Order: sequence, then C-alpha cells, then structure tokens
Amino acid sequence: MLFTENTVLSAVQVQDGHRRLILADGDRLTPAARDFLRRENILIVQKKAEHMTHLNKDQLVQKSHPRIAFRGKLDSLQAEILLLQKESGAPVSALEDMLTLVRGLMHSEVLEKAVPEILIDGMDEAELHERSHQPQKYYGIGHFLPSHTDDVILLKLNRLRTLVRETELSCYHAFAMPNGKLSRTDILTALNRLSSACWVLCLARKGDSHGKTH
Repeated sequence: MLFTENTVLSAVQVQDGHRRLILADGDRLTPAARDFLRRENILIVQKKAEHMTHLNKDQLVQKSHPRIAFRGKLDSLQAEILLLQKESGAPVSALEDMLTLVRGLMHSEVLEKAVPEILIDGMDEAELHERSHQPQKYYGIGHFLPSHTDDVILLKLNRLRTLVRETELSCYHAFAMPNGKLSRTDILTALNRLSSACWVLCLARKGDSHGKTH
C-alpha cells in the first residue's frame, strides 16, 4: 500500500502511549507522508516478513544471511555440548566452560562486542594451543586417528571438534570482506581455541586409557 500525507494518519496506532505506523512488507510512503510522520514524531515500524529476521536492532536481513547461518551453527554447538554433558563419565566442568564460551561468542556476535576471555578447564589460549600441539609432552602419546575401539566419550568429543571446525568455516563466510580479510578475527580465533580444547580433552582421555593398559 502507498501511504500519502492524506491517508497515513488513519493508519497510525497508539501503543504504550506512543504513536506508531506499522508498515507491512511492500508498504511504501510518499516523501510528503514521511515528512509528516517526522514532524509529528510518529515512529515508523517495519513489520518483519516471515523470511526476514533481525541482524541487529536496526537491520532486517533474509534468514539466509551468512551471519544468521553462523548463529545457527553456534546454537547447534550449544545443543551438542549439553547432550554430551549428560553422558556418564563426560568432562562436565570442561564442557561447561566450552558452553559458556560459545554463549559468549553468540552474545559478542549479536551485540558486536569483544570476545570474552577464553579459559577452559583452567587452560587459557596459550596453554590450549601448546597442549594440542605437544601431546607427547603432556599426555605421553602422539597424535592419533580416532577408532571405533575408543570409548564413546572420546568419540563424541571428537565429533564436537568437527562441529566446531564447521562453525569456524561458517564464521569465515559470515565475516569475510571483499579483500579476503575478516572483520571478526577474534571470533574465528576463539573457535580455533575451542577446537583445540576438544582435541586436548580427546588426548587426555586417550592418554589416560593408554596409561591404564601399560
């Protein structure tokens, strides 16, 4: 519908003591109607179409937008961590730290704020990186390929690691700029450390199992 200065006032609604004009998808305003609303301090509200969602408080985008897809990956990670925490013998405390980090990343991305401090099972970024690259030093084993003979918790931690890797790729697509650089390298780095944490937990579990058999 096209609203003119003569027709727009009849569509204005009063909500919570404020006057608002709610525009549906496809509604338009003439310049005179827009000037009238501005003069009268009437708020223009764009009604969200089903295929649209909020990127932030001011911007609507299609649900296929790369950043919306990335948020979906973060949501899936949270669900996977929660399920793993229910498994008997799972490293619940370390997984809780991971969950806190993923939720912090979601908060950071949506509100465009800095990434929270990374601390998983008492390990900061540097230690996670070190332990994931020096398994012989810390766990008495080398890097290994998971096998069906490994216990279920180790295999599920490894699956979580692969999901984090998929989320990293989604992050790259969400924040890649035309020059190939990323606008949010901090989020990508945090996900890389989260992947390292998953592998560190796998190494610790494998190392513990290896020690019990020798």
